[in-house]
Amino acid sequence: MSEIRIDDLPVREELRGKSPYGAPQLDVPVRLNTNENPYPLPDALVERIAERVREAARHLNRYPDRDAVELRTRLAAYLNDTAGAAGQWIGKENVWAANGSNEVLQQLLQTFGGPGRTAIGFEPSYSMHALIARGTGTGWISGPRHDDFTIDVEAAEKAIAEHRPDVVFVTTPNNPTGNAVPAEAVLTLYDAAQAAKPSIVVVDEAYVEFSHGASLLPLLEGRPHLVISRTMSKAFGAAGLRLGYLAAHPAVVDAVQLVRLPYHLSAVTQATALAALEHTATLLGYVEQLKDERDRLVAELRGLGYEVTDSDANFVQFGRFEDTHAAWRRILDQGVLVRDNGVPGWLRVTAGTPAENDAFLEAVRTLAKDPGLARNNVKKNEEHNA
Repeated sequence: MSEIRIDDLPVREELRGKSPYGAPQLDVPVRLNTNENPYPLPDALVERIAERVREAARHLNRYPDRDAVELRTRLAAYLNDTAGAAGQWIGKENVWAANGSNEVLQQLLQTFGGPGRTAIGFEPSYSMHALIARGTGTGWISGPRHDDFTIDVEAAEKAIAEHRPDVVFVTTPNNPTGNAVPAEAVLTLYDAAQAAKPSIVVVDEAYVEFSHGASLLPLLEGRPHLVISRTMSKAFGAAGLRLGYLAAHPAVVDAVQLVRLPYHLSAVTQATALAALEHTATLLGYVEQLKDERDRLVAELRGLGYEVTDSDANFVQFGRFEDTHAAWRRILDQGVLVRDNGVPGWLRVTAGTPAENDAFLEAVRTLAKDPGLARNNVKKNEEHNA
């Protein structure tokens, strides 16, 4: 077979020279780079998954429930019970589920974006927003943030008015920075988007269960162009399940079904997700432990002189480094894998178990002593902490 490269193929122009999404998967003692929940599923839940999957397996000769009615009903109940949705008004007609929140986002862009349309996000933020936009032929606009990584709301309003995007992405808590977006800011951007187009506003709440504040779900009432995106990968400790979902006006749920693939959620996926939803209380107990560990990481990193972005997620962004990749490598050399997201001067670490976090903190203590990787903010932090 003749040797051929991707550039020799008739690939769409907007995909040429791009790289696929991915994080290093390295065999090291401590992996804190992909924001996974470090706690394995409890035995009782594993047994319940086996029971539900065993029952589903008896009917694998048939297609699964195309509309995932039972799953959407249980997801709606979870949102009403835990996310502060006033009035208990969310029903299955407000919920849609797919294979991970990335497929949810892809379906939204297939429905409301596409060739000749644009989407805007405020970067740095979740890189898949831009990647999925590109994959669906949607033009991408990078919106502004302040130096502290909060959204520059005034400049964002102007960008929305100028570009009149079809889809607006707001990530809260934001990945990779960890900071939350106030409800007032989201409402301002929503109003700006409706004045400009109107546009669909997608609030990506993948990490909301780890937040100090409440979900923005109550904002959905009376706002038919607002969508809240969620995942079971993080708080539910089910990254391997690949189950994401959205909450929105029923018309939005109807619209995304225009582009969904037939029977897109397998019977096994639906059965596993339903089992996990039966153990919500236990799984959210792990979330509380991780929030405590995250806060410990923030405090100890700042005590070491690092600059740390306030975090409402299960990860922490810290810096600043003169040579980010070299700092990443030095931490890796000590058996700890963190994430270099490409934000100049910053790295991101996922909150792990106490033992994993201890190993990470020991690695960065060693790093702090290296004058060749000195941070340009140490003096400022020392003065702030004095």
